[in-house]
Amino acid sequence: MFSRRSFVRAAGAVLLIGGIPAARAQFAQRVVVYKSPACGCCGEWVKHMEASGFQIDSRNLDDVSPIKRRYGVPESLASCHTAVIAGYAIEGHVPAADIKRLLRERPKVKGLAVPGMVTGSPGMEQGPAQPYATIAFGDRGNRIFAQH
Repeated sequence: MFSRRSFVRAAGAVLLIGGIPAARAQFAQRVVVYKSPACGCCGEWVKHMEASGFQIDSRNLDDVSPIKRRYGVPESLASCHTAVIAGYAIEGHVPAADIKRLLRERPKVKGLAVPGMVTGSPGMEQGPAQPYATIAFGDRGNRIFAQH
């Protein structure tokens, strides 16, 4: 027979051990990616995200503009694909590390963007890398979220 104290300790250990995989799986979140079926760099960004532990639901669309409008992506920050995770819009070739930080910090923004198609950003590694910024955008305007 277990004493009450032994039971509580055992239950605590089970919860602690069970919590470790949950912490690791924290970023194994589902990301819905809206992209053109003809865009190769979007596919490379998807591979980057999968390698970083995200679960990808990729949806090919002829026109991604309605998705961008729905999630409040400013035209000035547009890129080739738009992803959605945990209610945030992710526009373009945003590094997975920036998305993980976004999910940890949960700032009051609509999302993150890497405007255009910057050489050296995830999925755009062909050629010499260029410096770029990840931009947080929302109702309060845009700000630099990370420099690369």
